Amino acid sequence: MPVLLALLYVLCHGMVVAFWPGTAGGGSFVFLVAAPLLAAAACLLRARRDRAALGWRATALALLLWAGGMGVNMIDALGAGRANITPTASLLLYVLYGVPLVFILARARRERWSISLIDGGMAALLGVLFFVHTRSFADRIDVDSHALALMQRMFDIQNLCIAAFAVVRWLAGDVPERRVFFRALALYALAYLGVAFYINHYTAEQSFGAYNDLLIDVPFLLLALLALRRAPVPGGVLHPQLSRLVQAGGPIILPLLLLVVGTLVVDHARALALAGFVVATLGFGLRSTLLQSDLLARQAALDRLAHQDGLTGVANRRQFDTLLQAEWNRARRSGAALALLLVDIDHFKAFNDAHGHPAGDRCLRAVAAVLQSTAGRAADSVARYGGEEFAVIVPASTLSGVLALAERLRLAVEALTLPEGPVSISIGVGYLHPPAMASADQLLADADAGLYAAKRAGRNQVVLHARVLDDGSSGEGVIDC
Repeated sequence: MPVLLALLYVLCHGMVVAFWPGTAGGGSFVFLVAAPLLAAAACLLRARRDRAALGWRATALALLLWAGGMGVNMIDALGAGRANITPTASLLLYVLYGVPLVFILARARRERWSISLIDGGMAALLGVLFFVHTRSFADRIDVDSHALALMQRMFDIQNLCIAAFAVVRWLAGDVPERRVFFRALALYALAYLGVAFYINHYTAEQSFGAYNDLLIDVPFLLLALLALRRAPVPGGVLHPQLSRLVQAGGPIILPLLLLVVGTLVVDHARALALAGFVVATLGFGLRSTLLQSDLLARQAALDRLAHQDGLTGVANRRQFDTLLQAEWNRARRSGAALALLLVDIDHFKAFNDAHGHPAGDRCLRAVAAVLQSTAGRAADSVARYGGEEFAVIVPASTLSGVLALAERLRLAVEALTLPEGPVSISIGVGYLHPPAMASADQLLADADAGLYAAKRAGRNQVVLHARVLDDGSSGEGVIDC
């Protein structure tokens, strides 16, 4: 149905051109203004239900600017405008049409609003510089036979850049919804490039109201159809390496264009050219600083995720292995003692089955918080060993101090008041002094043996399995709670 309506729109436009003759082409202007407005409405409608909403809204803004330019052309053609204002106004609107498109094409995804604001400022200044340069040709059309061709070439360059950037962003898309948007924008931009080139270079001498006006409808109607189309969202990435390259190099587009266009206008607008150079340099530097700050923050967050258990907030198993080996190496060099506590929540599977996984998660978080707060020394490290098991590394402590800590941990957890009822823990203690006589794996095995003995003895207690004690003896001891 939308395709039939688009064909009907072009047919009606052709009938108006055929049966409403006149050099001004007033009837044709109605369709030329309505086509981009319909496309803008379709883009805004799509933005209400799409993850690439910013892109669709930016495109709608561009289309509104273009429709404004055509509306000013209509006023001028109908003789209702002022000769010294309306041509300049229409030229400005046609130039500014490209600003939202360049902004969205240069913008990387997931950027903070301050970076987008910097990009928006650079895009706006780029439009002003482009307008100043294009107007310098428009002002000389009556006295310079090459001025019109140069102005047309500038618009060709603008349209070509938009189409090329859109195609690249389409091919490099790594988010399905954004790839759909850039595909629609690329197809529209390519159609607009072809139509604008033909109109500007082959029918420039003709006034509005001719049959070639029907071609101008095509890109806008195509975009409206693509925006309204409910196509399946593609999966995967077409070109992963190109995607990474575009994400990394996209931010340089606006500063580079500012420098290029600033160079073009330096002869007839030196102050604006200088402003372009300064904004390009400072804008790129500032956005790079903000982006680097974001990257450092994300890296810190990733580091925390890599070393921290997501549920309980204590160290995860990978970090535990690293910490245990580091403490083992330190104890071996210094000759100090090293202890390891393995903690298991008693009957946790039954607790989970009876109260559900959300309650089990709350229990794990509560036990982890108690262990973290009770193991008060900065040198002591608490980690989630796996499932309902936790580990506490206790360096450079006497055996009596380690056992006292284990007992404090047991009593603190036993005193927990959970909505589902009380919980308890069993603790296995491994202790090496001096540690050079065994290994970190042996310490872990001793703590595991102590934990197994605690469970076998009835749970809710601390069991010591020490390889070598302070007095040089070996053995396994049970702390009766």
